[in-house]
Amino acid sequence: MSSPPPAGPAAVRLRGVTKRFGDLVALDALDLTVPTGACFGLLGPNGAGKSTLLALVTGAAVATSGEVEVLGELMPGAHREVLARTGLVPQLDNLDGELTCRENLDVYARLYGVPRDRRAAAVDDALALARLTDRDDAFVEELSGGMRRRLLIARGLVHTPDLVLLDEPTVGLDPQVRQELWSAIEKIRATGATTVLTTHYIEEAERLCDVVAVVSHGRLVELGSPTDLVTRHVGSEVVVEVHGDADRQGRVRAAADDRGVRHRAAGTSVVLFTDDSHALDGGDGLMAGDLDHRTRRPGNLEDVFVTLTGETL
Repeated sequence: MSSPPPAGPAAVRLRGVTKRFGDLVALDALDLTVPTGACFGLLGPNGAGKSTLLALVTGAAVATSGEVEVLGELMPGAHREVLARTGLVPQLDNLDGELTCRENLDVYARLYGVPRDRRAAAVDDALALARLTDRDDAFVEELSGGMRRRLLIARGLVHTPDLVLLDEPTVGLDPQVRQELWSAIEKIRATGATTVLTTHYIEEAERLCDVVAVVSHGRLVELGSPTDLVTRHVGSEVVVEVHGDADRQGRVRAAADDRGVRHRAAGTSVVLFTDDSHALDGGDGLMAGDLDHRTRRPGNLEDVFVTLTGETL
């Protein structure tokens, strides 16, 4: 990992944290700093250690070794104090379907200790953020998937937390609903809260996050803003993608190697890290028409991730 941790006060700080489950090492001597007020993304494949990290931050799990500091408190000893200032939006929907939207939020406002004289206003504010004011008396089981997910986010914010943890908040949702939830997440930032977001969606991390940590096999591979990571590891703002069968891909890779052009595999394509769409024209071994199947697109975090880890998201 080549970039230094972000400067300034930290909402979350992990120092040499290792977490083992039997023979499985979920986190491996991890050092990580989440700056206060940032939207911080954790990007990695299943099994990378993202959910384990969130469990350590909330005190639901205890590190095998190392130090976990959250909102200035050491975990898990201060987990009650930290949880009172933390909002958790889980990956799985655990709303109470037999209660209304307002009742779901009121229950959590009480659990989080929102004072009685502020509770109704806190619920109203959370409903407004989720754009569910007109559905406040609707039972959860009557809501669409997108509405339920917005209510989950609202529930995590009903007590105005300093830290918000979003574990795959848009998993399994269609693109339109996902964009609606992005708007809700942007509103969290306006409150000044620190947001930690785990996601598999490249566009989500690029759209929302100030800082992204690429994690693989429990280790921090790279850290930086989305733009910085693309600049550092892709090397150009635009890449060329050549589509075709295995034979064409083989010819394109060979020509790229011959011309000194970096590349990676991408399913049925070869991605060339160059903004010159003619970089391989006339390359040895290419057949007529091979490069007719090329497109130019912006470099992205998936290019960074696969370059660093060799894994797909």
